[in-house]
Amino acid sequence: MSFIQEFKAFALRGNVIDLAVGVIIGAAFGKIISSLVDNIIMPPIALLLGRVNISDLRFVLQNEVKEGDKIIVPGVAIGYGPFLQTIIDFAIIALCIFVAIKLFQSMVRKHEDAPAPPAPPTKEQELLTEIRDLLKSNQTVK
Repeated sequence: MSFIQEFKAFALRGNVIDLAVGVIIGAAFGKIISSLVDNIIMPPIALLLGRVNISDLRFVLQNEVKEGDKIIVPGVAIGYGPFLQTIIDFAIIALCIFVAIKLFQSMVRKHEDAPAPPAPPTKEQELLTEIRDLLKSNQTVK
């Protein structure tokens, strides 16, 4: 089997395609959550913190040196604000995934708990049922 045929067989297996779809949906879901955090959750938090944009928070190690408008020596700072923003994004994404998994598991459990429909009677069971019914009808006649 050639390399191309092997790759085609690998790529077209169902679980590889499912994985690719999952990665694409996950990336889109991450963008949605980031937008939710950036545009809906963080503005009220920034308002509570005195109108500070969390992603701008930083600890300055060395101030920049300017000569007029020109920066001679760039400043050095530890940007802990973007790190906090990323932690908040992660926490919300993890919470959303947790809730989605819990909902999925509850739906699967409900589906599994539903009783299976009874199997149709076999020919032997039908024959025995007819014999039983005939015997019952003969007893009531006497």
